[in-house]
Amino acid sequence: MVGHNVSHSNIKTKRRFLPNLAVVNLASEGLGQSFKLKVTNAALRTLDFKGGLDAFLLKASDEDLSPRALKIKKQLKVKAKEAQAAA
Repeated sequence: MVGHNVSHSNIKTKRRFLPNLAVVNLASEGLGQSFKLKVTNAALRTLDFKGGLDAFLLKASDEDLSPRALKIKKQLKVKAKEAQAAA
């Protein structure tokens, strides 16, 4: 997003509003490993609310996910199919 910095004398200068990104290690319980992802702090709150990385990825649409997150989601689906076939 873009906007203006407005001084006391009402002079407006351009500025950008950037997302609050954080590099975090997120653990996948289904795959038994952790992944280093760059996500927003708002997305971290959503991950906690949805019940973790695995639950969030499986419920999310493919259009909303990054290529790296899509790769993790595919691995989760393959692992779930293997578990169903074994049972």
